[in-house]
Amino acid sequence: MSFTLHGIPVSRGIAIGRAYLIAPAALDVDHYLIGPAQIEGEIERFRTAQQRVHTELDALRADLAADAPSEMGAFINVHSMILNDAMLVQETIDLVRTRRYNIEWALTEQLERLSRHFDDIEDEYLRERKADIEQVVERVLKALAGASTSTLGDAVHGACNEMIVVAHDIAPADMLQFKTQTFQGFVTDLGGRTSHTAIVARSLGIPATVGVQHASALIRQDDLIIVDGDHGIVIVDPAPIVLEEYSYRQSEKALEQRKLQRLKFSPTQTLCGTKIELCANIELPDDAHAALEAGATGVGLFRTEFLFMNHKQHLPQEEEQFDAYRRAVEGMNGLPVTIRTIDVGADKPLDSMGGGDGYETAANPALGLRAIRWSLSEPQMFLTQLRAILRASAFGQVKILIPMLAHAQEIDQTLDLIREAKRQLDDAGLVYDPNVRVGAMIEIPAAAIAVPLFLKRLDFLSIGTNDLIQYTLAIDRADNAVAHLYDPLHPAVLHLIALTLREAKRAGVPVSVCGEMAGDPTLTRLLLGMGLTEFSMHPSQLLVVKQEVLRSNLKTLEKPVADVLASFEPEEVQAALRRVAAA
Repeated sequence: MSFTLHGIPVSRGIAIGRAYLIAPAALDVDHYLIGPAQIEGEIERFRTAQQRVHTELDALRADLAADAPSEMGAFINVHSMILNDAMLVQETIDLVRTRRYNIEWALTEQLERLSRHFDDIEDEYLRERKADIEQVVERVLKALAGASTSTLGDAVHGACNEMIVVAHDIAPADMLQFKTQTFQGFVTDLGGRTSHTAIVARSLGIPATVGVQHASALIRQDDLIIVDGDHGIVIVDPAPIVLEEYSYRQSEKALEQRKLQRLKFSPTQTLCGTKIELCANIELPDDAHAALEAGATGVGLFRTEFLFMNHKQHLPQEEEQFDAYRRAVEGMNGLPVTIRTIDVGADKPLDSMGGGDGYETAANPALGLRAIRWSLSEPQMFLTQLRAILRASAFGQVKILIPMLAHAQEIDQTLDLIREAKRQLDDAGLVYDPNVRVGAMIEIPAAAIAVPLFLKRLDFLSIGTNDLIQYTLAIDRADNAVAHLYDPLHPAVLHLIALTLREAKRAGVPVSVCGEMAGDPTLTRLLLGMGLTEFSMHPSQLLVVKQEVLRSNLKTLEKPVADVLASFEPEEVQAALRRVAAA
């Protein structure tokens, strides 16, 4: 019987094939108390399993093909770091020593504690790092049991070329066992747009839908399924007419992708001759390679949180940060790199901020001490990061982006600290670009409405549409109960974006959009018509957005975009948007 499941689209395209089910990892383990004489032996078992997992991750890294996406090696490194992290290793050993738990019990208990911290994180990208810890723990538990540490085991061996993997979750490192010709796509019960598995899927160009609840329970082995990565739809046992339609669409997309590659190095400008900048969002220094390969003209957003999230007992030192920023800057071969300062805070489980067993989250993390608010409350930490970023500016074009600014005093305090960081570098005789430009994220309604405050003090702006939508509509899109109300086309959201673009243009201040709206080709013409000339997105979206830019004429967009902004009723907005698409 045919049926359809819905999830989150994370990697575009259509896959048609037979379901290959991967059994979910069983984290249920035996719970028992050990005697004093058994403690050291239990810890030794843990160390042996830990070393085995290290060895297997090293082997995976060594087997990486020269043309493998940079994300692959980066995520293996992440799992290696988690495997050595004191919050996981030492705390687990302490449970064995103090509570006499067997090692499996201690490990799953510590996983549960860490999971509670991550569940309270507001930021979607960081919240989904919980999956990485779960995957590392799973590997260690399997090593303790003497089983293969791979989530996928021997799934790939002997699989047909039309395989679509269906799993509860898939570790990015395990995806290395697949060859692109071996499987067509994947479906998981868990995950979100910014999970590591989703990022790897996009880098490989594999159609994927995640967050499809109960998919691994409802889909049977060898079922014929269609994965619509554009819309987050999974069709099980499709009717012949549906199968024929999707097969045709699949062929069209393959042809379209081949045509898109021809656009990679052509100038990006509208039909009326307006030049448009298409930049990339990156999370790791090695992502710069993917940005260049996609034809990006720079990095519009380098998130630095991931560097900090790998340190639970202490924050990364200046040299470590400098090395990461320098590698990203050098990797872009002279193109500009916009580095955002740390966007964590009271809602993030950094042990150095008071984490650990007694860690208490803010009553409302999204509205608490986070982003620039936390940075200003920890000036020494902030100065360390600012010095590292400034030093990286000696190796290429660097811009500094500040998150979640809202008040004039926050802007002024931030600029004062940047001047202090420059003074400290001068005193130390260290080189940097004295003319580094400083900008602000416009991601809360107050910032958009009070944008003249920013325009007088800063060199550029970047609209973070993800948070702007959530704060404007009071919607957490990760909350299934209200996620359907998350609407980038809500009139209030569109008016805040238009206001920011209009005021910035009037003041002659550059402005970009770096949220998901920038990478959605269905919204490209709308943003162009509103005056946007710089987009920043995941590298995988660059060419489809570029195609829309090349087909657009700003003059013909003026009237339909004005109609969108003048509309408030949903039907009127949709009708006006159709006119934008046709313009």
